[in-house]
Amino acid sequence: MSSSIALTTSYSLPFKSLPCLKSRYKPPFLSTLRSSSSTPPHSLSLSLSLSNHTRFLSPPSPLHLTRLHSTSPSASTSTSPPIPAPPQQPWQGAKITPLLISILTGLAIWFVPTPTGVAQNAWQLLAIFLATIVGIITQPLPLGAVALMGLGAAVLTKTLTFAAAFSAFGDPIPWLIALAFFFARGFIKTGLGNRIAYQFVSLFGSSSLGLGYSLVFSEALLAPAIPSVSARAGGIFLPLVKSLCQACGSNVGDGTEGKLGSWLMLTCFQTSVISSSMFLTAMAANPLSANLAFSTIGKTIGWMDWAKAAIVPGLVSLLVVPLVLYIVYPPEIKSSPDAPRLAKERLATMGPMTRNEIIMGVTLLLTVGLWVFGGVLNVDAVTAAILGLSVLLITGVVTWKECLAESVAWDTLTWFAALIAMAGYLNKYGLISWFSETVVQFVGGLGLSWQLSFGILVLLYFYTHYFFASGAAHIGAMFTAFLSVASALGTPPYLAALVLAFLSNLMGGLTHYGIGSAPVFYGANYVPLAKWWGYGFLISIVNIIIWLGVGGVWWKAIGLW
Repeated sequence: MSSSIALTTSYSLPFKSLPCLKSRYKPPFLSTLRSSSSTPPHSLSLSLSLSNHTRFLSPPSPLHLTRLHSTSPSASTSTSPPIPAPPQQPWQGAKITPLLISILTGLAIWFVPTPTGVAQNAWQLLAIFLATIVGIITQPLPLGAVALMGLGAAVLTKTLTFAAAFSAFGDPIPWLIALAFFFARGFIKTGLGNRIAYQFVSLFGSSSLGLGYSLVFSEALLAPAIPSVSARAGGIFLPLVKSLCQACGSNVGDGTEGKLGSWLMLTCFQTSVISSSMFLTAMAANPLSANLAFSTIGKTIGWMDWAKAAIVPGLVSLLVVPLVLYIVYPPEIKSSPDAPRLAKERLATMGPMTRNEIIMGVTLLLTVGLWVFGGVLNVDAVTAAILGLSVLLITGVVTWKECLAESVAWDTLTWFAALIAMAGYLNKYGLISWFSETVVQFVGGLGLSWQLSFGILVLLYFYTHYFFASGAAHIGAMFTAFLSVASALGTPPYLAALVLAFLSNLMGGLTHYGIGSAPVFYGANYVPLAKWWGYGFLISIVNIIIWLGVGGVWWKAIGLW
């Protein structure tokens, strides 16, 4: 038989039996495929000639099969599970409900008729300010973003000019707070913070309460020498407290905040406002209170006069407040008998101080020295902090890239400066003076004894601090008016001046923005905002009871009334 004789065979093949033939790929032998009228609708008759098409009967290579199979949609459906749809990206914008609450709060106040005696722009700014405060509490966005939106609303509505809205970014206090976070980075990075923390633990670390009291009274001892509570809190105690927390296994973001850090941060903050109230030179705004008292009642409050009146209620508060917080917001680690021994072992393992530790320590001492003697040398607190940071940058102990990475510092700078600007212009627009006069007229018309009248004035003076981001701003706006009315209603003028001066510090514990140390300790992120405000209100009641109760007895004993 001649090889040229063609042998023809016919196959009826359903599509499903050869899935690869349904691909888009068309090999040469597909030209011989023809439909067969006698076959079912989805069949093919394949004619192959041995003399001409034998080469196409050989099995395709694996690559060929892969290529054919990969291009067949129906084949992939029949032989492999369907490819799942890509996961939907989570919403990364604002939390809608808190955002609506904030906006509706501002709109509700905005459209309330402006009271008689209040300028229209003052009322509008109050609406924006309260909407911002609600946003900061509910946090539809990070605090800095909420505050920036508040400033944007003030500029958009022509309530503030751009220069006025951003004027507080030139205020030294927000920058001092930001610089404190950069110092903390170097303190921890070099290991100096851990070294000092282990020293504290080795001495006082057998109980969390003992450790807390050691920090509380250390800060109180430094208070008379360092007149900036922001500098004390941020430059010295925040780095130390953070190192202590980390040394005890209490870190931010991993669920261990409650071991020690939450209680310790809140305790150090609340006691910082107490130590600030105990000495004339413990807070930058205290001399302002003394000057306003002299101009109003004609009596001088000296350093010893202030300290003598404040020492007893101040010491009682320093003892009671940490204990109250220990009961209502306890740390998970309460006692650790082995901690001092383990701390000593860690110190031995660390060995001698490194070069960077020495540079960090010397820089810190230089900065603290300038804070102490800055008044004599005419160097303010923020200038001293910038000088210290410059040394750290030049020596490479801290890099500028690390400073830029301190997002909490920049976020705190943003929202704190924004609140200072809005609160300052509420005063400039006359809203605070209108409120003071209204309160004075109301209390004066009640016909109460001077003790009850003064008690009402004290509470109003204290809790209006929710509207202030600065003790100095509050003192400047309301101190004189309240002192004048208290004196007119029969309160001993010197007593009234001292009490209002003490409260001008204690009221800073209400919020996370009310005093310079508040953004510093809150920014460590160990305590949620709701708890910060809640425990702030609770401790405010404790402090008022101590200072008016125990303090009142003490002031009677020393002849102030």
